[in-house]
Amino acid sequence: MRGFIIGLALASVACGSVSAETWPAHAIRAIIPFGAGSATDIIPRIVLDQLSTRLGEPVIVENRAGAGGTIGAAAVVKSEPDGYTLLVNSSAHTIVPALYPNIPYDVSRDFVAIGAIGSVPNVLVMPPARGIKTIQEFVAAAKANPGSFTFATLGVGSAVFMSAERFRVSAGYEAVHVPFKGGPEALSEVIAGRVDYYFCPVATALPFIRDGKLVALAVSSPTRTAALPDIPTTLEAGYPDSDYTFWIGMFAPAKTPKDIVEKLGREMAAAVQETAVREKLSALGVQTMPMTPAEFDAYVKAELGRYASFAKAAGLKPN
Repeated sequence: MRGFIIGLALASVACGSVSAETWPAHAIRAIIPFGAGSATDIIPRIVLDQLSTRLGEPVIVENRAGAGGTIGAAAVVKSEPDGYTLLVNSSAHTIVPALYPNIPYDVSRDFVAIGAIGSVPNVLVMPPARGIKTIQEFVAAAKANPGSFTFATLGVGSAVFMSAERFRVSAGYEAVHVPFKGGPEALSEVIAGRVDYYFCPVATALPFIRDGKLVALAVSSPTRTAALPDIPTTLEAGYPDSDYTFWIGMFAPAKTPKDIVEKLGREMAAAVQETAVREKLSALGVQTMPMTPAEFDAYVKAELGRYASFAKAAGLKPN
């Protein structure tokens, strides 16, 4: 009996060592499952810098790109659920289960949601040399020449892939998918004219649109973006069920202590609301999405069902 009591006491001490009261005691690792320079890399770093300040410990970013974000996500699932290894992912997190049946984790079972950083519209861009100035002109050309257009993505299951596919299915044309490991490579190939178009996050496309190196035709968000107020949404342009919300959020392994998850949720939400952070995010076209961990978890689960249904109806499969 005495040994049993001692065991319980030791277990209590062990649990206390990973409670919100003592966490964090050292650096935190945030895995981003896409390459450096992509919107899913640039945007979170703004918030993570402020989060580091609020927590009093550094949040170190580690990029692990590949397979639509599944490589980095799998690494987080395998880590200790102690609040020291986190996943910062895009809405690709809710797409890959429908397209990669053999991924080594279950999104709804193996992760717990912490909070959303925000959403950023994807904008359909093309090089000016194509001579296409409106979304309607593009669709007409694509239908007249089936399979002649190529489009860039960050792989099957990425958020930009889903933007492209939802629009393509709605508009009713065929095109050739060209996947890249990172956003900068995809963008440079479109600017050079070697790939025809790209549903690029506004955050990374804006400088090239303003410099005239790219032509913006439409945004995939449900409403127009203040960053490109004259550019219509795909819905406004007449393509029903073509919208797609590209968001970025934070997750932890499922067994992470609830009090740590709640603390992370509060601190991340506060970091996003800092004036300097909001100004930087706004300049990149980011709209904040304030949610508690529970609200974000419910949002994620709803998206899992939505995109599973879309992938099945559209016959989408990984390359």
